[in-house]
Amino acid sequence: MILFPAIDIRNGNCVRLRQGDYNNEKIYSGSPVAMAKKWAERGAEWLHIVDLDGAKTGLSSNASVIKQIADEVSVPIQVGGGIRQLETVKDYLDSGVARVIVGTAALKDTVFLKEAVSTFGDKIAVSIDARDGYVATDGWMDASNLKALDLLRQLENIGVQTIIYTDILKDGMLKGPNVEELETMNKASEIKVIASGGVSTAADVRNLAALNMYGAIIGKALYEEKTSLEELLEVTQ
Repeated sequence: MILFPAIDIRNGNCVRLRQGDYNNEKIYSGSPVAMAKKWAERGAEWLHIVDLDGAKTGLSSNASVIKQIADEVSVPIQVGGGIRQLETVKDYLDSGVARVIVGTAALKDTVFLKEAVSTFGDKIAVSIDARDGYVATDGWMDASNLKALDLLRQLENIGVQTIIYTDILKDGMLKGPNVEELETMNKASEIKVIASGGVSTAADVRNLAALNMYGAIIGKALYEEKTSLEELLEVTQ
């Protein structure tokens, strides 16, 4: 299982939100590039980067910082947040980003998603952000009436190979992931699932690895020094 340290960027800073609440933000660093280098030096195999401004507005506000990370850090990065046009996908991939994550557009613009998947294949992942099993969109601000499992099946038909599944109510709470729901999602299709939301301890990582998850995103627990990347990586070896 791959561990993905998370770098959430807002207004050029490296931050964490609590349950996706833009009014509940904590700044950890003024340099996302330095933070990316730190996790890479500590053994990260991949990095997970989110443009929080982009997720809210649909504009790639922090693209220049993200491209700098892709250029200066040796490990592959996946990037999400406000990616709703094919030109944006191509621009990121041309800049050295390894995988681009489509969120809101996967729900609202299937024509775009189908074109992105047919053009770029496994370089496209989809973020399914759910609250009580239902998909949320636009930086988690809006709820939909679509069940996450139904969206998963739609994505499999389109040819999506990787998803990031986030339980919003677990995000930033340091209380463990929603293992039951993650297991359901992982068993429901052949799509590779990256777990997100609440992953905080070596036990959490061990539990997810036992479910044969493709990956897990680690955020607040690292920034609050509740655990170390080195300790978590040992579990996945």
